[in-house]
Amino acid sequence: MNRVHAFTDDALGDLDAVALADAIRSGRLARGEVAEAAIARAEAVNPALNGLAYAAFDTARAAAARGDSDHAFFHGVPTFIKDNVDVAGQPSMRGTDAWEPYAAVADSEITRVVRATGLVSLGKTQMSEFGFSAAAEHPRLGPVRNPWNTDYTAGASSSGSAALVAAGVVPIAHANDGGGSIRIPASCNGLVGLKPSRGRLPLDPVYRRMPVGIVANGVVTRSVRDTAAFYREAERLWRNPKLPPIGDVTRPGKQRLSIAMVTRSLLREASPQVRELTLKAGALLEELGHHVEHVDEPPVPDSFADDFVLYWGLLALAQVRIGRREFGATFDPTRLDKLTLGLARHSGRNLHRLPLAILRLRRVRRRSASFFGTYDAVLTPTVAEETPRVGHLAPTDYQQVIDRLVDWVAFTPLQNVTGEPAISLPLAQSADGLPVGMMLSADVGREARLLELAYELEEAQPWARIQGPQR
Repeated sequence: MNRVHAFTDDALGDLDAVALADAIRSGRLARGEVAEAAIARAEAVNPALNGLAYAAFDTARAAAARGDSDHAFFHGVPTFIKDNVDVAGQPSMRGTDAWEPYAAVADSEITRVVRATGLVSLGKTQMSEFGFSAAAEHPRLGPVRNPWNTDYTAGASSSGSAALVAAGVVPIAHANDGGGSIRIPASCNGLVGLKPSRGRLPLDPVYRRMPVGIVANGVVTRSVRDTAAFYREAERLWRNPKLPPIGDVTRPGKQRLSIAMVTRSLLREASPQVRELTLKAGALLEELGHHVEHVDEPPVPDSFADDFVLYWGLLALAQVRIGRREFGATFDPTRLDKLTLGLARHSGRNLHRLPLAILRLRRVRRRSASFFGTYDAVLTPTVAEETPRVGHLAPTDYQQVIDRLVDWVAFTPLQNVTGEPAISLPLAQSADGLPVGMMLSADVGREARLLELAYELEEAQPWARIQGPQR
């Protein structure tokens, strides 16, 4: 098994972000030595993982030396920013090489929030082209590989962030999710990945203008308390008054919940192994006192998958058509991968179907809201099958890769359309020792409920550790 990680007896050890912040605050660790340890770890594992899009190590050293945001909770804790949001002075290539890199002039809104929590970014992380694929396997930039076994994908567009967190380079990293791209790499890499409610964290204007607001910013971490602490700190800096506050969630909840368990998506049943692991997660929840009911299908119309792919294609069509205006005169659409171009063609040929597809997607929230009138939460697998090998989702043939993506990414897009929160937890492992995530979702604004459940499950069944014994 080709397992790669950087956990060693240095300043980072195996500390999560909360423990690392405490060690820095108390003076047991210095900001500079923490930054150097993270940089050394990145240099050690990135050749095998390909998770870095841009290294800003000297910038991180300077920030650690200055003590930026020295009163913030995560002061001095190293992180990474995904390469589809801007960081001043660094390029944002969005997982492609279709134009010449140029430096962003200012931080994006989410970058400002991340930095204000005290996190120190070491650079940008690699992703699939524009985030359209559930695996980062660019034909020229190369695949992002899974640290648990580098023969396998690290999954979805936040794969670079997830691979580097799982490998121990940093304890927390920025990610975002337009169809599962926080939750899928969390599942593949054995991490905690919470996609928050729509509007919970700030978004760039281009995402706020989308006809269906499917994109959400967040983080991937190795512990529930790191995820909870990040949202607590972010909420102190930026608050959406339309949503109930998450607050400071530090332990399991006392309320016993009614939980629907779904192992079949609109299109297919989960694979036998993934289905069995989901049933075991449901049994664990029952042992903890929750009421779990197996429900046959999710509350989505038959048109959902086709409508989502068509809408996904609209986003690709926009990138192709406005690329030169957005990315400059060097933009060359012939350098885009076949998934991006295929999605753009699909949407371009079906523009007449888009208004009704968008209308139907907007109405899905009505069904899910009714569903959450009966259940407090829903348990599903994060993805329908085990993590695929590198190459299975390579964008070499449009029809082949889109069919494989729709088959694998069967459960996560629903919450992007409805705006509901969902969290992937590394509760299981496949027969070959790779992580398998279980996903819990809840009604809009109920992140605190999901975090309380996550704490409870983490205590009852601690996650497997990449630095632990191999199967």
